[in-house]
Amino acid sequence: MNGPPAATAPDPDGAGEADDRPGRVSRLSVGAGVVGLLAGLLFAANASVFAGEETRQPQDLQGLARAEAERLERLEKENADLRADIAPFLGDGGDDAPADGAGADGEADPSTLALQAVRGPGVEVRLWDAPQGAAQEGFAPDDLVVHQQDLEAVMNALWAGGAEAMSVQGHRVVSTTGVRCVGNVLHIAGRTYSPPYVIEAVGDPDELSSSLGSSPGVSVYLQYVDAVGLGWSMTTQAELELPAYSGTMTLQHADVLEDV
Repeated sequence: MNGPPAATAPDPDGAGEADDRPGRVSRLSVGAGVVGLLAGLLFAANASVFAGEETRQPQDLQGLARAEAERLERLEKENADLRADIAPFLGDGGDDAPADGAGADGEADPSTLALQAVRGPGVEVRLWDAPQGAAQEGFAPDDLVVHQQDLEAVMNALWAGGAEAMSVQGHRVVSTTGVRCVGNVLHIAGRTYSPPYVIEAVGDPDELSSSLGSSPGVSVYLQYVDAVGLGWSMTTQAELELPAYSGTMTLQHADVLEDV
């Protein structure tokens, strides 16, 4: 008489599962291989999409600002080169046409004067921040740095003193030049600069120096020079050479919409 099948004792070494394990391992290996293949195809696709880019775009604000400044500098150089190429074909009015950007009355045309490099005597003014820890009682840390109004006071005094041309940090100053103070740095023509700030002006050195000395705004700055150690130097120059303006002269403005 046949009795119930004998119970099989558990195999502590798992030998009874030996037939099943190879199959499970094989299926897992195949699955991992498929995932790896798909990942490789995805990486390859991304690499092909961005293969044409020489460098990655910076993701931080400082890097973006530096990249834009370099792009602006490159575009300004290209613009200056193009202006030089077409200059021989502009203003050709015959033998009677005035030279050097002069108008019909012989006076220099302000709209074209800045497009030419200028050389002559003048003055150079430098401004820089006070040393760290120079503040005294009654002065704030903001009093230790050069501000936008300080540069504007110097520039306005030089114009009032008869400056024929001017540059700030090597940039030719025109009617559309913007000088903005942001924190302890200065933005000029789309670029960021740290002190010292250099202003050069071509004109009569004596007249320019006298105008600086009589300017109320410059006088206030010089008081802080004595009080907290802000930097200041003014030197006369026998010959300065200011570059031509290389940006656009096109003015952009907004119009007020009429009520409808």
